Amino acid sequence: MNILRSPSLHGRLSLVLTTLIAVMMIIGTGVWLRETRQAIHEEVEAATRVAEQWLKVLVPETLGDGPQARARLMDHLGAIGRIRANRLEVFDAGGQRLYVSPESPYKAGRNAPEWFAGWVAPEVAERRLEADGLSVVLSPDTSRAVLDAWDHLGAALGWAVALLLSIWLATRFAIDRALAPINEIHSALERGASGQFDQRLPEYATRELALLAHSYNRLADSLDESLAENARLEQDQALARALQVRLEQERRAIARELHDELGQGITAVRSIAGAIIQRTTEQPGINGSAQAILAMTTQMQEGVHTILQRLRSRTADKQVHVEEAIESYCALWASHHGDIRIECRIEPLGEQVSDALGLTILRMVQESLTNVARHAHATRVQVRLGVRDGQIEIEVIDNGRGLGQNPAPGRHGLVGMRERIAELHGQLELSSPPEGGLNVRARLPLPAAAGKDTRP
Repeated sequence: MNILRSPSLHGRLSLVLTTLIAVMMIIGTGVWLRETRQAIHEEVEAATRVAEQWLKVLVPETLGDGPQARARLMDHLGAIGRIRANRLEVFDAGGQRLYVSPESPYKAGRNAPEWFAGWVAPEVAERRLEADGLSVVLSPDTSRAVLDAWDHLGAALGWAVALLLSIWLATRFAIDRALAPINEIHSALERGASGQFDQRLPEYATRELALLAHSYNRLADSLDESLAENARLEQDQALARALQVRLEQERRAIARELHDELGQGITAVRSIAGAIIQRTTEQPGINGSAQAILAMTTQMQEGVHTILQRLRSRTADKQVHVEEAIESYCALWASHHGDIRIECRIEPLGEQVSDALGLTILRMVQESLTNVARHAHATRVQVRLGVRDGQIEIEVIDNGRGLGQNPAPGRHGLVGMRERIAELHGQLELSSPPEGGLNVRARLPLPAAAGKDTRP
């Protein structure tokens, strides 16, 4: 999934809030339409009943006043004009319309849309009054009330849009302020991903963000302590290796001095003692002393030889079984990363290797497996060690995502690996197999077998 194309939390919150407000507006509009329809019906019905009662009184009284009754009735109706929300019409017995009230001057020339009128205009029955051959028809007219409702709806929608925009702007501002710490948290995590844990997050006002910041700060503190401890261990190991090298140099120097100085001196004394023995066969006292000296120097020579063996045995003790070390580390790594299947194929090197060479091989395997766990997203990894064409060959092959087209400088510890291997005149190669993943291969020269010292 492309992270840059995924919806942001800000966008999702804005969408949810806008949808909620829109749904509430739709529901409110529906309730308002129902109430408006009912209000218009009650208003027009009430006005029609009042007009109907008034006509029931006016028409019979007027028509009972003699020959000019109809004319006076028409005069009364014309003087009255339109009766509120009702149109008044008078028809004779033949159905000819004798009178119709004028149109309402209220908002003349305007009408609400038909679809809106169909929603809110109620149905009110007309009233008909028969008297002396005349039909007086009272027809309720809801168009003005519907037009008022339409105008009120337009004004309300305008205010609603303004209110919605204000709420959206206020919400956006509030969300921006609430989510502002996320950018700081993202920056801290990015620095942590690059191995820099020097940034600490402040205490945020929001409880969830405060918990996240607290957890990150604890993690960063722990990683800082681990990095510092690792650095101290590396320094201690470097110091121990330097001391070991110095001690070995001193042991070899002492061995040479013992061999060259004391050994040669003992050999000279033995020669002199042998000559004295040959020349003093007739002098038992001197001859006996010379033989004692010869016996003593023989013991001294054997003692020096034993000391030389002890001094030089450290060179052999310094050699390690790198095959066993790698197998042990692969087993340990597998126990920590159960989701990645590891295959360890170790062939005997034919002879033991020195500390420097064995440590370089082990460090390369450790670094490669660490990179597999951290970056490769692999499900399988192979570790191979053997001798090919007179060289030690180490391979770590995974089926992960590889280095990519533009790997960052120093990524995966490549610089450290190259330096270690170059110090031993070896070569480091990185390649991507056809089926994907990464193949880290190192070739190191096989050390020649050291000859045994046959000197006394």
